[in-house]
Parts: sequence; structure tokens; C-alpha cells
Amino acid sequence: MSVKVACVGGGPAGLYLSILLKLQDPSHDVTVYERNPEGSTYGWGVTYWRGLLDRLHEHDPESARAVEEHSVRWRDGVAHVDGESARHRGDEGFGIGRHRLLEILAARARALGVRLEFDLEVDAADPPPADLVVAADGVGSALRTRHAGHFGTEVRAGRNPYAWLGTTKVFDAFTFAFTETDHGWIWAYGYGFGPEGSTCVVECTPGTWTGLGLDGADEAEALTVLEKVFADVLDGHPLTGRSAARAGGSWQTFRTLTNRTWHRDNLVLLGDAAHTTHYSIGAGTTLALEDAMALSAALRERATLPEALAHYERERREALLPVQSAARLSAQWYENLPRYIGLPPEHMFALLGQRHSPLLPYVPPRLYHRLDRAAGRLEALRRLKRWLGPRIARTVQARSLAARD
Repeated sequence: MSVKVACVGGGPAGLYLSILLKLQDPSHDVTVYERNPEGSTYGWGVTYWRGLLDRLHEHDPESARAVEEHSVRWRDGVAHVDGESARHRGDEGFGIGRHRLLEILAARARALGVRLEFDLEVDAADPPPADLVVAADGVGSALRTRHAGHFGTEVRAGRNPYAWLGTTKVFDAFTFAFTETDHGWIWAYGYGFGPEGSTCVVECTPGTWTGLGLDGADEAEALTVLEKVFADVLDGHPLTGRSAARAGGSWQTFRTLTNRTWHRDNLVLLGDAAHTTHYSIGAGTTLALEDAMALSAALRERATLPEALAHYERERREALLPVQSAARLSAQWYENLPRYIGLPPEHMFALLGQRHSPLLPYVPPRLYHRLDRAAGRLEALRRLKRWLGPRIARTVQARSLAARD
């Protein structure tokens, strides 16, 4: 049966959902509404891994081929710690420019007959008439905010300030850089997304942020400071920002967003409007696209809209548990950087790769490293860590809900 769908938000989640719905049934009437002009998206590059690419090929080979063709890939990770470096071979990772990804998805959606309405702000009080309204309008979703009481929205602010920047330096590996200043440690994550440059996310403690004067600096001043701090890693390349004029304009603290429920009547949440996970695990775009896959499948397989939305929510909540656990532990690892920074670079890099472990916060780092080297090949230990992660996430979620009630 043909349905009319209004998707509010023209990011990866909204565009990919519109593609999948049209592939399921070309008679579906699908419109994507995006408040910003076409091509004006903010952001340099996004990361993803082989597993997502395989799933993209399963769902729509044509757009998957285009995404893969315009992506860069790496297998190495490198950590720079105050002049010393360590390099590890890891799983294959990919980077693609956010502008390019959206261009690919928008072109594919148009070719399938999706209507794309750019530069159009949807009134949350009066959304477009449709059988299904999809709130894919990001962490600040106006549609979700209007019904925040129903959705049970909760936002927790992280401790460390961070800035999402770009650089013309093209990193050949996923790069971590840790630099000690007179005011404490500051670090960056860098990854290439094409021949034009890389994404560079900078993070530090609040004390370092204020000590370096970044809280009162405008963007140009902040970039000058950071280019000096990371000069060795950048090799003389500049950093670029959002051109925000106000002091501290590029900086924010990460907001972990959860919702008690993801749907209300014919309105459903998708991507960052439903959930966020800390940027240090590089999963935001992947999770948004997987949401779209799950929602489109539920709409195809379930007899009624309420059944489909309930099934989508259950499936995605379960799938998110280990990811949310990993994200929480990863953020905590960086917030407790002094616990690990004194280790030799090779050992620190090994624990950086283990930062998702629920055991690591409770075992002395040097001991954990020795135990991990000795027992890391044992499947029993791996199974224990995989088993603990989702259960800790469920416990945290249950305590949070109990505290609110």
C-alpha cells in the first residue's frame, strides 16, 4: 500500500530512509524537508567501517558504490604523545567528506523520485500532512522538543570542551595527538576524508581550555593557538573552523541524548533526534544509517504503523546497548587521561584501543596492559568483555529511568 512520508531533516539518516522507502515501493510519496540551503552542511568528514559498507551494498548497491568510490581508507592508527609515536595496524576504516556523502544520497533520492525541499523550515506545531512524519532533524530536533514530555528526552552534558575542525593536512592513518601544555593536556583526533583534507577534533579538560585562553578567544585566535600546539602533527598545515565570530564559538561539550520512547502517533525519531553517542567512537553516521535501514524494514514487514514503529524502536534500542556502553566508556577514558598518559606510548596506545572495556576503569593500567597481553588471545576474556558491556549499559539506563521517576 502506498504511503505518504514527510521526512524532516536532510542529513544522512533522512536521505537514506527516503531512498530505501522508494526502493521498496516506487509509489510511496516521500518528501525530505531540509531547513538549510542545499550544499551548506557543516562538517568536514565522517568515518565508518567495513561492516556499514557491506550493509549499504545489501540495501542499495548503487549508492553504496558511489560512497565507496569517494571514500578514503586506512588500516593504521598512530598516536603521538609529546614527541613520541606509536603505530598499530587495525581494522579497515573509511572516511568521506560530509558534503560528498550528502550529494551522493541526495542525487540517488532524486533519481528515485523523492522530492527534496531545501531552505524550508518546518513548523513543529504544524508538520506537513503525511501518514508518517519522521523527525530526522538532529540532536536539537524541533519536532521532538515540542513533545519532549511524551518522548522523555534526557540530555547529559559531558565534561570536556571540544571543537570540530578541519585541516588541509591529509592524514594517512587515524591519528591521535596528545600534547602537554603549561595548563594540562590537550589532544586531537584526525582522519582523512579526501585529497582536500582531514577532520580534526580537538578536546581538553575545562582547566586546560581556560588556561590556554580558549574560552575567551574568537575562532581565529583559537585556531592560531591550536596550530602552535599541534604544529608537529599538522606539518605546517592550517586548521579551519566554522567562522564563528563570538568568543568560544567553536567549542561545546558533547550532549548525550536519550529518549524514553521514540514514537508518538505517526511521528517517529531517527538518528541524532533519537540518540547520540560520543564522537570518540566515530559511530554517529553509521548509527543514523542503520536506523534508516531498521525503520524501512519495519515499515515493510509489519502490518500496521503502530506495530512497525514499536518494532523499530525495540530493535534499535537493543542494538544500541553495546554501542552506548562503548561510547560512555570511551568518553570516560579521555576524561581520565592522566590515569594513562604516563605509560610508554606503545602501552598507552594499546589501552587507547581497549578504552571500551568495562574492566579497564577498575584495573590499574599497567596491570591491565600486562594481563591483556597475556590473556588477550583467550576467547573467554573476550566473551566476558562483550557480555559485560551491554549489561552495564542496561543497568545505567535503568538507574537513570528510576531516578527520573
